[in-house]
Amino acid sequence: MKLQLPPGPFHAYLFDCDGTIADSMPLHYIAWKTALAEWDCDFTEDLFYAWGGMSVAEIISTLNRERGLNMSVADVAERKEQLYYDLLPQLQAVPEVLEHINASHGKIPFAVVSGSTRDSVKASLNALKILDRFATLVCAGDYQKSKPDPEPFLLAAKRLGVAPETCLVFEDSDMGIQAATSAGMASVKILQPWERTPAR
Repeated sequence: MKLQLPPGPFHAYLFDCDGTIADSMPLHYIAWKTALAEWDCDFTEDLFYAWGGMSVAEIISTLNRERGLNMSVADVAERKEQLYYDLLPQLQAVPEVLEHINASHGKIPFAVVSGSTRDSVKASLNALKILDRFATLVCAGDYQKSKPDPEPFLLAAKRLGVAPETCLVFEDSDMGIQAATSAGMASVKILQPWERTPAR
């Protein structure tokens, strides 16, 4: 399935990682479900995708608040990350996004803008053997306000030394698209795994 890009030219490409570059959302969901089940916390797939773009700590804190739970943010986050790393050998790239990365690498700078931890993003990109393609990684902990706030994308543009309006954002979540729009950036929506699978 070919991506339809908005008209350019663009001076930088900003990519979300999970569900955009890496087809990692199904693996992250397994890790989340397993880790949270150990704390007797149910986490549906619908909610997981609805919260795409939220940081790991935010997800745990929100579940604590909404469910009246007292999970340790640090412990659950560490356990979830470890479970994800165990699944990394199964990781694949999103083909149509990888195509654009390969075609444009070296022509314009790339950044990753993610709600995941730096370790998680680096592990995913390393598993796909493309970490060296990105000039900067903007990850959880680098910014105060996460998507749908524009701060993460604006920080990436600043690090790359390009004007926000000259950036093109690749995103799979509604929160990410909102953040890109708020930052004054054009964006292209990456379909979720079930949307990308052609009907048999």
